[in-house]
Amino acid sequence: MEHLLSAGDEVTVIDNLSTGRLENLRDVIGHRNFRFIEGDILDKAAVDKAVAGANRVFHLAAAVGVNLIVEHPLESLRTNIHGTEVVLDSVLANGASLLLASTSEIYGKNTADSLNEDADRILGSALKSRWTYAAAKGIDEAFAHAYWREFGLEVAIVRLFNTVGPRQTGRYGMVVPRLIRQALAGEPLTVYGDGRQTRCFSYVGDIVPAITRISEVPSAYGQAFNLGGSYEISILTLAERIIELLGSESDIRFVPYEEAYAEGYEDMRRRVPDNGKARQLVGFDPKTTLDQIIRNVAADQRSETQAGGRLKVSMAGN
Repeated sequence: MEHLLSAGDEVTVIDNLSTGRLENLRDVIGHRNFRFIEGDILDKAAVDKAVAGANRVFHLAAAVGVNLIVEHPLESLRTNIHGTEVVLDSVLANGASLLLASTSEIYGKNTADSLNEDADRILGSALKSRWTYAAAKGIDEAFAHAYWREFGLEVAIVRLFNTVGPRQTGRYGMVVPRLIRQALAGEPLTVYGDGRQTRCFSYVGDIVPAITRISEVPSAYGQAFNLGGSYEISILTLAERIIELLGSESDIRFVPYEEAYAEGYEDMRRRVPDNGKARQLVGFDPKTTLDQIIRNVAADQRSETQAGGRLKVSMAGN
């Protein structure tokens, strides 16, 4: 949003504020090129109002966070599948192009050294909410691809790998802001399972420009692109690094998955992206180190605490 406004674009945002707050928009509220609509992507009239007159649409709205997905599976399915169809229809009718934000969850349990966009999807039971979310996002991508093939919709897909940044909290299961909050408060850092599961974290400041550039390249239409960090780290090592970097006196507490989440959760052991396709298309090369990500998120949380406000929640759409 800030990135687009700084480039001189006119920006309209639609959000139902279920996981976001208007405070997150305080730096852009009142900007002459910014308009906010409080509405839901399941509401066709609201979506049509937001899309009218646009030449580019970024579909970032989704049910997000492990906790929300596991505890409210039906709401998540409706938002992610039906909401995306509403957006696709509106964008097509208005003659705009679309950038669809998908997820690394698409790959499920595939633990390959480096997942490329054609990697096999290995999902668990359809009765476990973790995998129904992955299936729903896969349907989103299939819908988008079908609209491209059958209707000529100019749509590109990006698969995001654990994107982290300011204005994000651990409220819905985001591990980095949750661990940082605990470290700053002197609380035990809760590591789920044995902590040996690994992830590659990416910084929002690296991801947003790449998303924007991909949306501008016609050859990206009908394709999917991974966007993720380049450094693999276990969650246990991440917790240890946060404690060290922030000078915290917290210890680490291991929490069994069955205690951490409602029924229906299953973890994956590894998730490593191959960014080669996005690198070739738009020169994607994430520069922000994990240490800098931790420092930036910690600085944001300290600022919020000092201001007497609650911690921010990331604007993720729905």
